[in-house]
Amino acid sequence: MHRSLAGTARTSIGRLLNAPTLDDDRARVAVAVVFTANGFAFASWVSRIPAVRELLGLQSGELGLLLLALSVGSLLGLPTAGRLVQWRGAPAVVRAGAGLVAVGVLGVALGAEQWGSWHAVAASLAVTGFGVGIWDVAMNLEGARVEQALGRTIMPRFHAGFSLGTVLGALAGAGAAWAGLAVILHLGAAGLLAGVVAVLGARGFTTAPERAAGERPGGLLEAWTEPRTLMLGLMVLALALTEGTANDWLAVALIDGYALPEWAGVAGFAVFVSAMTVGRLVGPVLLDRFGRPALLWSTMAAAGVGVLLVVLGGSPWIAVGGAAVWGLGASLGFPVGMSAAADDPERAAARVSVVSTIGYTAFLAGPPLLGFVADRVGTLDALLVVAVLLVPSALVVTAARPLAQRR
Repeated sequence: MHRSLAGTARTSIGRLLNAPTLDDDRARVAVAVVFTANGFAFASWVSRIPAVRELLGLQSGELGLLLLALSVGSLLGLPTAGRLVQWRGAPAVVRAGAGLVAVGVLGVALGAEQWGSWHAVAASLAVTGFGVGIWDVAMNLEGARVEQALGRTIMPRFHAGFSLGTVLGALAGAGAAWAGLAVILHLGAAGLLAGVVAVLGARGFTTAPERAAGERPGGLLEAWTEPRTLMLGLMVLALALTEGTANDWLAVALIDGYALPEWAGVAGFAVFVSAMTVGRLVGPVLLDRFGRPALLWSTMAAAGVGVLLVVLGGSPWIAVGGAAVWGLGASLGFPVGMSAAADDPERAAARVSVVSTIGYTAFLAGPPLLGFVADRVGTLDALLVVAVLLVPSALVVTAARPLAQRR
């Protein structure tokens, strides 16, 4: 009886103050947990890229082609993810994606350390990428629904959960590299932990299949013809390349360019993701105050400056400082793009799927592009490609304005 009265009072007070109710709180925490698990799984793999390169004896260009397998898997999963959420609901899609990621990263470790086969590693990365793709769309759709229910910007903080997961994964990877822990033990345990946490977290989601099925058939094809959706995709493409290049190449570039040990290069990557986490935590307040375009232009400029400091700083300490600036600059592009794509709830699944697919093309083209450039100019100097591509992407930032303002 007392609990019932307390619950009723808490809900009434929440409505009066325009605050989230208990169910809103549960959904918000659940989404944040799933984002964190996703980031942890991803960074666990990224933190062992230098070790996998050494185990397989790969050059930079060959490593770039190997990383391409992850992107191919993601691009196969992303176009179908929206329909899967409509059919089965976001919790089921997250569970499926987490399971595939756990199996995939274990296969990567087995292929590199036990079998010495880049074919096995590539196939496992494709499985991992497919799992990451469907998991990503499902959690972003759920995050957008929670954001709309709350009536204020919160998506960057969900992505801060992802970044927090990458911090934890990077630190664990740096520790594993420093201790000489076998890749199979590290990635096997990390994949299992992330999968279990994601499955438990998805139980708090509110999206059911019948709720998601409200979109009319054919919405996905129509979304591919909408100018604003395509412009958002191009913006996310450039900003995803800004973030993804650091994920794939920053640790390797610091090791090659500044002659650092493996653990120090991974620690530099941890600085990047830590700064990105901070940017995503404070981002919602700044977005509500200054608006999407102004803040995106500012963060893109910061990302370009950070890249220049990493490449041209001439000192490991300056480079690490540049990694922090780069992380702050890369923090808001992807979450703001997802929020903008989901502005209209009735077409959210289709538009998020389209924008994600275009954005993830950066992960398809980025690794081999940077790898081939690195073979000619060095891994560190190849990072300048990111600074160059940020310039034209600034022209499409206005597409991120909320639909109400555009009308």
